[in-house]
Amino acid sequence: MKGSALSITGLLAGLLFGLPAIANAFDFENVAAQAEVLAQKDYKAPPLAPEFLRALKYPDYQTIRFKPEASIWRLGRSQFQVMMIPQGSFYSHAVKLNVIDSEGVHPLEFDKTVFDYPNPELAKRIPADLGYAGFKLTFPLAGKNIQNQFLVFGGASYFRAVGAGQRFGLSGRGVAVDTGLPSGEEFPSFTEFWLERPAAGSDTMVVYGLLDGPSLTGAYRFVIRPGASTRMQVTAQLFFRNDIRQLGLAPLTSMFYYGDNTIRPRGEWRPQVHDSDGLLVHDGASGEWLWRPLLNPSQLQLSFHQVKQLAGFGLVQRDQKFHQFEDSEARYDLRPSAWVQPKDNWGAGSVVLVEIPTNAESNDNIVAFWKSDQAVKAGEQRRFEYALAFGRPEVTGHPSGRTMQTFLGDGNRPGGGEGAGAYRFIVDFQGKPLDGLRPDAAVVSQVTGGEGVEVIEHFVEYIEASNVWRLSILARPDVAKPLTLRGFLSLDDQPLTETWTYSLAPSTGLRANPE
Repeated sequence: MKGSALSITGLLAGLLFGLPAIANAFDFENVAAQAEVLAQKDYKAPPLAPEFLRALKYPDYQTIRFKPEASIWRLGRSQFQVMMIPQGSFYSHAVKLNVIDSEGVHPLEFDKTVFDYPNPELAKRIPADLGYAGFKLTFPLAGKNIQNQFLVFGGASYFRAVGAGQRFGLSGRGVAVDTGLPSGEEFPSFTEFWLERPAAGSDTMVVYGLLDGPSLTGAYRFVIRPGASTRMQVTAQLFFRNDIRQLGLAPLTSMFYYGDNTIRPRGEWRPQVHDSDGLLVHDGASGEWLWRPLLNPSQLQLSFHQVKQLAGFGLVQRDQKFHQFEDSEARYDLRPSAWVQPKDNWGAGSVVLVEIPTNAESNDNIVAFWKSDQAVKAGEQRRFEYALAFGRPEVTGHPSGRTMQTFLGDGNRPGGGEGAGAYRFIVDFQGKPLDGLRPDAAVVSQVTGGEGVEVIEHFVEYIEASNVWRLSILARPDVAKPLTLRGFLSLDDQPLTETWTYSLAPSTGLRANPE
């Protein structure tokens, strides 16, 4: 798209969303031009924060608090306000912040007095030109006179968002480079942001970002609208310094420690601990919706879900009830789901799921992203657009029966089927069009196993006590191969549900602890 076309798009966005008339004074093409020039130069890592700040343990870093009264636009008529993030701990370098208003583009100079420090000794060691690590956006989600944090940009290319009434959980990222590969992952960073001041009363804000990393640079535009769910229209243009083996577009990062489909770690009393419990993929070519429960594997695991035309993918937190977690502090039942929808055809490729072993809930160990089948070569550039929503599971727009929970047991136990070397899977489905069926409806299950998997039996029954349709599977894997399964429910040869999928490595979960 040429610059003139984009300017027209920016003008239309202003008319539709009530943005200020400055939209054409600084636009996406300005950032893209900077990214293109930067890509022609050797990569230079940003200067690190002083060692005493980087050495802060995270609980100590959290005692450095931004003063809400110092928020940008607090005294104006904008519904949005901006809070700054201090450097320290894993926020290891500064990012340049700029404000765009009717008078032009202005750098936001660092001011150490906007923070409260835990002691005078630390405060006096803060350099006057230190810089900020990022920013937080606030908006009156709970009432006109209350500002609520809903979006945070901080750390590499990470950003987190929530809808009204939610707690921060999973993150988005600008891009993922070689995630999950033995060669190691690169972490490009946003190095500069431009915050466009919204018109008075507007519910939409625009943020531009410049990305830099060893193998690429990038320009980003986020059109942000908070509410019951926080929705963004993302435009990105990437410029490649090097060939990239695995480029991840629209990446999402989350945490899965354990859930209803896994063994509870020794000593843990909480039923489940996770920010997301599954990957959802929508194939626009076939119309299929695919659900893959997450795992905490014993070793790094990559799964590739091939799609001819991606309609959407996301990491979803379907467990939304307090009793499913019983954690009054973390409130995992209030964590958001995130859903990515391409705005154009991204071509053939795969939704890649990376699952990393973890022994603590403090580690993000889940990554999902889109990988094109088209190779990435040095000197090339790519542009893509997508919608991104953070909110309750309904943000996916999923229309069919959904997997509500998955249980796994030893198939060689009484009641499990007494199948030596086999495993019993219990998969509960709920939602339209299942909800309108009679309990005696002729619902049937369709189940297939992967290489080396013997599907011994499968059947479906209605469970009145929980108002679910339960799929029961007994399957026996080859001892040296993954236990992979696919299944869904149908009526009169028409699918009623999404396709449930599972892949359990020989060394993971119940297969790692035979009795």
